[in-house]
Amino acid sequence: MKKKRLYGLSLLLSILTLLIEAVIALIVAVVYGFTQESPNAGGGSALFVLFLPVLAVFGIAVAGALSVILVFPTAWLSDALGRRFGGREAWWWVPAVAAAVSFVPGVALSGGAGPVGIAVAWLLTTAALTVPALLWRSRRERIFGPVTLWGLVAVVLTAVVGGVGLATGVFPEYRPPAVTSADIVGRWSDGHGGTLTFTADGRVSAVGVGVDDADADDSGLDSCTGQGTWTYEPGRGTWSQMVDVTVDLCTFDYWNVGGTESRPVLYQYIGDPDSGNLYRLTRTSGGS
Repeated sequence: MKKKRLYGLSLLLSILTLLIEAVIALIVAVVYGFTQESPNAGGGSALFVLFLPVLAVFGIAVAGALSVILVFPTAWLSDALGRRFGGREAWWWVPAVAAAVSFVPGVALSGGAGPVGIAVAWLLTTAALTVPALLWRSRRERIFGPVTLWGLVAVVLTAVVGGVGLATGVFPEYRPPAVTSADIVGRWSDGHGGTLTFTADGRVSAVGVGVDDADADDSGLDSCTGQGTWTYEPGRGTWSQMVDVTVDLCTFDYWNVGGTESRPVLYQYIGDPDSGNLYRLTRTSGGS
C-alpha cells in the first residue's frame, strides 16, 4: 500500500528547493557579473546586507506562490499523464511536463536574447521547475533533512568554484583599461551630439554634454557647452583612475574610466550610483 503523500511537507520541500536554486542562481549571476564590463563589478553596496532579511521574506513568499502556481500543477499533471498513458505514475513525465510549462516563462526570462538565449533560458527554467516537482511527488517523511544538507552543499560548492575560478583567472575578472593622459586627448562623444574634446595642453571643449541635474528633463541630464580645463588622475589602480573636467557655467563630477582596451569610455553616474544609470562618452578620435 502506498504511503499517503504529505502535501504540507511537499510544499515546504518545494519552497526550500526554489530558495536553494535562487541562491545558486544569485551566486552564478554575481560571478558572471565580475567577468562583464560593469562599473559596479569591483564591489557592491554595503546596504545590500541590511536588505537580506527583507529579501528572505520576499523570497519565501515568491517561492510559496511559485510552488502553488507552477510546481504543484506540474507534479499533478505528470502523475495524471503517467496513469493515463502508462497505467502508473512515472517520474520521467515530470521533466516533460516541466518543459511544456516552462516554455512561456523561459521565453519571458530570455529578454528577447535570440534563439540561443531563449533555448538556454527555457532549459534552465525547465530544470529549476523539474527538481521541486520531483521532490513534491515524494512520500518519504524524512526527506527534508537530506534535501537541506545537499542543498547547502550545492550552494557552498557553487560559491567555492566561482571564487576559485575568479582567483585563478579561469573566469577572467573584468577590470577597466589602464589609460594615460595621452589616451584621453581627442574627441569623445555620447552618440547624440554631445562631445568633449581634450587637448594635450590641458584644455577641454564641451558641446551639448549631459550634466546630472535633478531639475533637468526626464533623462536627469541638462546640457552643457563651454570651454575649460582637464586633468587625469591615475589613482591607485584602474578602478580609481579618473578625469577631472572643469568647464565654465557647467557643474561636472569627475569622469570614470571604463570600457575595454580597444574601446575605452568615460562615464558618470546619473542620480544614485547604486541605480547603475550611466552617461557614457566613447572616444571617436585621438590626439595629434
